[in-house]
Amino acid sequence: MSPTAIGLIGIAALLALLFLRMPIGIAMALVGAIGIAVLNSADAALHTLGSFPYSFAAVQALSVIPLFVLMGNFAAVSGMSSDLFSAAHAWIGHRRGGLASATILACAGFAALSGSSVASAITMGRVTLPEMRRYNYDARLATGAVAAGGTLGILIPPSTVLVVYGILTEQSIGRLFLAGFLPGVLLTVLFIITIVIICGFRPDFGPPGERVALRERWSALGGAGAFFAVLIATIGGMYAGVFTVTEASAVGAGLAMTHAIWRRRLTLAALSDALLQTVRTTAMVFLILIGAHIFSPFLAMSRIPVDLANALVALALPPLAVLAVLLAAYIILGMFLEGFAILVLTVPIVLPIVLALGVDPIWFGIFMVIVLEMGLISPPVGINVFVVKGVAEDVPMGKIFVGILPFWAAMVVCVILLIAFPQIALVLPNTMIR
Repeated sequence: MSPTAIGLIGIAALLALLFLRMPIGIAMALVGAIGIAVLNSADAALHTLGSFPYSFAAVQALSVIPLFVLMGNFAAVSGMSSDLFSAAHAWIGHRRGGLASATILACAGFAALSGSSVASAITMGRVTLPEMRRYNYDARLATGAVAAGGTLGILIPPSTVLVVYGILTEQSIGRLFLAGFLPGVLLTVLFIITIVIICGFRPDFGPPGERVALRERWSALGGAGAFFAVLIATIGGMYAGVFTVTEASAVGAGLAMTHAIWRRRLTLAALSDALLQTVRTTAMVFLILIGAHIFSPFLAMSRIPVDLANALVALALPPLAVLAVLLAAYIILGMFLEGFAILVLTVPIVLPIVLALGVDPIWFGIFMVIVLEMGLISPPVGINVFVVKGVAEDVPMGKIFVGILPFWAAMVVCVILLIAFPQIALVLPNTMIR
């Protein structure tokens, strides 16, 4: 049997294990080890299983993942999410759909600290949904805004997904963070424009709130000062050359913890919960990364990535056509698989194709993350939709899915703009980092 045939059998076996609900990291490690044993030797497979998990987990650069996750957990404990929403509410809450727009802005801000879509959706959902319900917002708009706004957590730096993409592709995490900034701002603006359009056609969906005096607006903005201080210290310090990425994550976690202590919110129970959530998230990410790095050599031995890249190059398809095919494939995958799973499964296969076509891997990372965001709110899986459902238990799932459709369309527009104008993602990494 040819290596390619064995590789296809391995991929089919992996999908079957995922369908049976086996954790993605374990499934990839199992299939990868068996595949290496078949294509190389049992000794090679046992050596990979015995040495790689420890050697990979011991890499000091990977400490950026738990530290950024910890920073987001401490930020949630300290109440920064509430401060962000209060500030946005004070400035734009008096407009039609203003609370929904404030939700998007608060999600974007919290995304800059948490780096997680699920964390952003849960935290901001608990803060903003009761307020929108108090002002009689339509449940479709309210839940759709929270689910869509939460997806910004994996695009706006520091993003855990961008860190993982950088590790898998050996690209600069700093450049990826810079590349994600402007697309993150663009998608935030497109979400707000979507809300304005919805409320223009259906004013009853987003009734305006009370107008807040200018003094109170500035006071609310000052209340969110801790968020801006942490953001400037971490992201600003990183790009000013004061910190490395790892040092910036440690400084951010320390500042967020200090703020939680200063506000007397870091109780023993809150500290225990923040640390436990950090350990759980880190363990999940590391297990997925270890599984992916065991599965990738098996794929390389099967020559599937190389054969696919050569086949597409031989077809002489324009890069735009290949990107359209990849976009359609990722949207379909997003309907059934979680974003991390799609990332680690497809990057080893897709990256050689992208490089063969001359596509910038930094740009492609941002393209891929936005498409993964679309999967986070796509039926029937749509993990962010299920997260919002957990917060808004009385809202039917069908209504939430209907509510996210306009925001999903805004993501399509963002992808089109990114393809038409790739400098949206590349201008900052190309000018700020030489």
